[in-house]
Amino acid sequence: MFLLTLALLCVAAFTAGFIDAIGGGGGLLTVPVLALAGYNPLAALATNKLQSTFGSGTAALAYLRAQNIELRQVWPLPVAAGLGALLGVATLAQLPSGLIMKALPVLLVLVALYFLFSPRISDSDSHARLGLPVLGLTLVPLLGFYDGAFGPGTGAFLMITFVEIAGFGMIKAAAHTKICNLASNVCALLAWIIAGKVVWGVGLMMGLAQFLGARLGARMAVSRGAQLVRPVLIVICLVLAVKIGLQHY
Repeated sequence: MFLLTLALLCVAAFTAGFIDAIGGGGGLLTVPVLALAGYNPLAALATNKLQSTFGSGTAALAYLRAQNIELRQVWPLPVAAGLGALLGVATLAQLPSGLIMKALPVLLVLVALYFLFSPRISDSDSHARLGLPVLGLTLVPLLGFYDGAFGPGTGAFLMITFVEIAGFGMIKAAAHTKICNLASNVCALLAWIIAGKVVWGVGLMMGLAQFLGARLGARMAVSRGAQLVRPVLIVICLVLAVKIGLQHY
């Protein structure tokens, strides 16, 4: 039974790594599966951060190799996301999670509608509404905080931030989403390690599956561009909204 459960967890991690590399939302699959496998909520969140770090790291490296990220210019963004995640984990117990989770489905539907109808969605950059330094001091650490405290939908919210506010094209936005996700995952994971909540054996096995799924997802995203990323993001946002809405309404 343990081997069957582990196999199912690894299949979920591979699938999550694939979709997470394209548009985020992998935690929607892996956190509930870990909970169904019998892990308590904090252990599920902590172990999910371990395995998802493999996926976000793999995707970020793939985007770096494809030269979609100019790290010397944008390094303050992942730093801000990571610091926000640390604060999010530290204040997890004090947050009004019920209220946030009830509002989240509405926000995700709005994000899906944006990606469906916005004329700004393409592989080309457009006019930026705010500079990267301002984003690094405002929205990016706020979303990192959310990722450390909860997580579902963080990738979609980062994508819309980079597309609509920073003016990035879809692939460039996906690349910067992954590098910020990696930073928030690593910092949140460190906090969970200190708290002693990570289930290492299961997390590492799922991490290997995440690595393989993320490699495939990032490769497809780089080669196919907005043609692939846009519909996947729309589907992920709507599935997240339905999943969370059914749980909290």
